[in-house]
Amino acid sequence: MLRLALTLEARLRAAMERAFPEAANEAAAAGRPLDPQLAPASKPEFGDFQANGALPLARPLAQPPRRIAEAILAELHADPEFAELCLDPQIAGPGFINLTIRPERLISEVAARLADPRLGVPPAAATADGAAPPPVIVDFSSPNIAKEMHVGHLRSTIIGDSLARVLEFRGHPVLRLNHVGDWGTQFGMLITHLKQVAPEALEHPDAVDLGDLVAFYRQAKQRFDADEAFQAASREEVVRLQAGDPLSLQAWALLCDQSRREFQTIYDRLDIRLEERGESFYNPYLQAVVDDLRRAGLLVIDAGAGCVFLEGVSGKDGNPLPLIVQKSDGGFNYATTDLAAIRYRFAAAPEGDGARRVIYVTDAGQASHFAAVFQVARRAGWVPEGGRLEHVPFGLVQGDDGKKLKTRSGDTVRLRDLLDEAVERAEADLRRRLAEEGRSEDEAFISHVATTVGLAAVKYADLSTNRITNYQFSFDRMLALSGNTAPYLLYAVVRIAGIARKGGEPSTAGSLVFTEPQEWALVRELLRLDAVIMEVEEELLPNRLCSYLFELSQVFNRFYDQVPVLKAPEPARSSRLALCRLTADTLKLGLGLLGIPTLERM
Repeated sequence: MLRLALTLEARLRAAMERAFPEAANEAAAAGRPLDPQLAPASKPEFGDFQANGALPLARPLAQPPRRIAEAILAELHADPEFAELCLDPQIAGPGFINLTIRPERLISEVAARLADPRLGVPPAAATADGAAPPPVIVDFSSPNIAKEMHVGHLRSTIIGDSLARVLEFRGHPVLRLNHVGDWGTQFGMLITHLKQVAPEALEHPDAVDLGDLVAFYRQAKQRFDADEAFQAASREEVVRLQAGDPLSLQAWALLCDQSRREFQTIYDRLDIRLEERGESFYNPYLQAVVDDLRRAGLLVIDAGAGCVFLEGVSGKDGNPLPLIVQKSDGGFNYATTDLAAIRYRFAAAPEGDGARRVIYVTDAGQASHFAAVFQVARRAGWVPEGGRLEHVPFGLVQGDDGKKLKTRSGDTVRLRDLLDEAVERAEADLRRRLAEEGRSEDEAFISHVATTVGLAAVKYADLSTNRITNYQFSFDRMLALSGNTAPYLLYAVVRIAGIARKGGEPSTAGSLVFTEPQEWALVRELLRLDAVIMEVEEELLPNRLCSYLFELSQVFNRFYDQVPVLKAPEPARSSRLALCRLTADTLKLGLGLLGIPTLERM
């Protein structure tokens, strides 16, 4: 409906300007053209859209809003382009204008989408000079080297991937960056431990398996906490690493490669594409960050440390809080690295990425950190005019007890184990259903369906929740075939695939004909896709897309249950099969943007 809504908004604005030219001139002079305040109708009986622009004009025009609405309607009635778009508009309440799109225009939109692989979603506009849109950076996942990916990384990974898919579908060049923790003082500890317990790995890295890197990290940490000599050796190792000692760098690279292989196993399983660019990448740019801040007059030396005092952020004593960018010993920290990343990402090529929108997908607990870093970056002038820095926060994954999800032993849930259990449960459920239905399927089919459904259930349960809130993890709920779940949506696609196998490809020889309320309800729901995609692109809330897909599935099921399709006479049969096909294509596209593949049978 987006194209229709934009056309309708333009006709309404033109009618308002003709009805009230003086108000239009004043609004234009103030840089605020008259706003029809067009929105989707709150109830189907009110039509497709509602224009509320008469109400805010009541005070400046000193007229009742209903009289203003009548004047706007008089201009609309004289507009032939509006007449081709809408049925006769109606005034409701104090001055709302209810608008209903003509059936023939809705049918035309459906026909266009049936022939459009993008299903009516417009591509992102080129720049004023015709060039491609500038890159959008999505920074997500971001595990730490030598630490296991856990359920917290799941949210960042799945949300970030979905947002990247939506932006890519819209036509934006997207840099999917994995800002891994691959640098810092902990590597002195890890390298020292490696040199002492597995020195042969430095000569023959493929001949030695370090095994469980998490256990390796814990062993090194225990030694660091208990052994002063080991502590001293670890600190010396940090100095050698930062100075570029070849052997230290070799050990560091070995540890990173071991972790990278483990991470990639998870990413491959979830069908996640990422370009790794860890903290180490920005090392050469850290001093330039401090130098830039000094030249901008923002850097203050406080107790020997280089700081930028934040505006509008005060401590308990009422004084501005500092963001430390260089420690008193001359070292740098996470804030320095994040500032260097922002500086690089917005800088024009070849000095940087040339991005104009940078999105960070991390847990809500980092909101204060990013607010501080973003403020300093803007004050330093690193964010160009029109550039967007956005933090996409998300809440915790909780267990049934409402507390942070952990194993029974109290450990953090490993992502690998969680995905394994999802697939195992999906397989058990599938085998049970097959037995109840008396169906016999080969093991390849069972494995494929169980893997698809299990992983889809985990992804969708996360994405269908407003990311800002915490959500309770429940395998039973996310694997259910009813409700707002991945299995419910996947089954809707499978159901339509079965209809298509029986009904064949809908005939395109005649025009589409719709007569039943259930048909028109499905038409209107299908035509919402473009607006939903644009909303997700702007608001960065994947749950909006999930809600739409669920509502579409419900509308389709009511349509199919209440209106005959395969047994309908022509042209109703072909028209209804066309609606089935467009519903399947819409569900497949939407689920694909969530990173969820579909099935033909399940």
